[in-house]
Amino acid sequence: MRKRLPGKLGQVPPVLPVVRLQGAIGLASPLRPGLTLASCASNLEKAFRHDGVPAVAIIVNSPGGSPVQARLIYQRIRQLAKEHEKQVLVFVEDVAASGGYMIAIAGDEIIADPSSIVGSIGVISAGFGFVELLEKMGVERRMHTSGARKGILDPFQPENPDDVTHLETLQQEIHEVFIEMVRSRRGDVLSDDPDLFSGLFWVGETARSLGLVDDLGDLRSVAQARYGDKVQLRLVGGERSIWPRRAGVGVDGMTAVLEGRGGLARDLVAALEERSLWSRFGL
Repeated sequence: MRKRLPGKLGQVPPVLPVVRLQGAIGLASPLRPGLTLASCASNLEKAFRHDGVPAVAIIVNSPGGSPVQARLIYQRIRQLAKEHEKQVLVFVEDVAASGGYMIAIAGDEIIADPSSIVGSIGVISAGFGFVELLEKMGVERRMHTSGARKGILDPFQPENPDDVTHLETLQQEIHEVFIEMVRSRRGDVLSDDPDLFSGLFWVGETARSLGLVDDLGDLRSVAQARYGDKVQLRLVGGERSIWPRRAGVGVDGMTAVLEGRGGLARDLVAALEERSLWSRFGL
């Protein structure tokens, strides 16, 4: 049996497991898996099971997306932290906004870069109206439903004030859930700024003064300051292949993509939606 060497040569450097949560939340397609609980649960569980330092580092870089998936990821992180009695250190890269910030508050501490964009605690729904375009093109919209409100917010019909009121009610309910989550996690350090829950967002320094983050810094510097210069950062999981599995090759593969099995059209829509999320923050 190999014996451990004495002194410094025999010391095992501490290991800090790192999980990267990146991308728009919930915007999944065959070529763009999206950030969901299903896509990150395995990596989170592996990180918390790791017998390294009593902490897990999570890198968040997300402009938001599905509030449901964001909350599910948040809950899973908190469950694992309690189960394994580990501290959660969240590091914000370019942006942790909207659903991205909802995930970030799962951290016991949130550390951002001075230029990170943080916040956007609100709910948004955006779309287009094509009524006049259809008229100019001489196209008639036909829609048949078995419920009087089944076609609510249809972009090819004139906007109905009652439909908008209903949507705003839903948004307000989701917003209240978001606000309560932020208050429950960071209520002791939050400022009383009236714009805090307005949907605005800020850079790292201002976010710290508002109580949205705890400190400014980067993963390696913080890890070395807390666990020593020899600490190792171990990324759990890796990037997925950009190619869909079992899509076939040659003519069969291309046909599958064009016919929708590979999701080319859906992937294009998802890419445009994700691009619009990032562009809101100048990224």
